[in-house]
Amino acid sequence: MEQTTEKPRSKKPEEYTPFDVELLTRHVTDTGKILPRRITQFSAIQQRHVTKTIKRARSMLLMK
Repeated sequence: MEQTTEKPRSKKPEEYTPFDVELLTRHVTDTGKILPRRITQFSAIQQRHVTKTIKRARSMLLMK
């Protein structure tokens, strides 16, 4: 019998939490600015959620 190993799916932007620092740093520049929608290709709702989550992670001192 064959075992199928499923590839781990990546999270949707709505599922990001402040503790997902590795995922959130993808959406921040080297100088710490949050990337705009036209670069991330997120919808407005997704972009708002990511922005809020990044700001929460910064206030919890999890990321710069």
